[in-house]
Amino acid sequence: MQTPVSTACCNELPIASRPINNCGAMSAQIDEPTDQRLIESTLGGDDEAFAMLVARHKRKVFGIAARFARNDAELQDICQEIFVKAYQKLKSFRGEAPFEHWVSRIAVRSCYDFLRATRHDRENVPLDGIELGTQPSGNAEHARELLQWAMARLKDDERLVITLLEFEERSVRETAALTGWSESNVKVRAFRARQALKKILETSHER
Repeated sequence: MQTPVSTACCNELPIASRPINNCGAMSAQIDEPTDQRLIESTLGGDDEAFAMLVARHKRKVFGIAARFARNDAELQDICQEIFVKAYQKLKSFRGEAPFEHWVSRIAVRSCYDFLRATRHDRENVPLDGIELGTQPSGNAEHARELLQWAMARLKDDERLVITLLEFEERSVRETAALTGWSESNVKVRAFRARQALKKILETSHER
């Protein structure tokens, strides 16, 4: 059974003081560096600029990674790996899509690598204390734990596509962009993943 993961470890960003008037608000917006400016500064050797990029987009990254990590320690490790990869690959950013989309693709692929690396550990996690077939069908906690257990037994690509489409509520097009798969490939993988998940759940009830 997986330990629920929260994004509490993602510190709150500092909240700017309320501007005295509208002119002050407009000035603050003008002074706020764009992602592109921060990227250019980072490539020029300004590590503080990259720290600002991390602060600006860490909520998005933590939100994606939290779907795959089993606890806060894993969440921190995955997110650190994501931003290390983003820093290393920053020269390849072409600005054809917003930086947020670019780093989201790195996050999804890093989570996929994490699933592959930890597959053996996840498969050997038992349903702690859950007696299948004896719990009331309306028991939400039991259903959640059973789903987590079943998801851990999916193939890595199956779990990834189910997570993006069902839990993240991404469209087929968005999922294709994040994973690098074609849209038709996403649909095929999603169909197979749903069939596999259904089979695992049906088999569990026979125990």
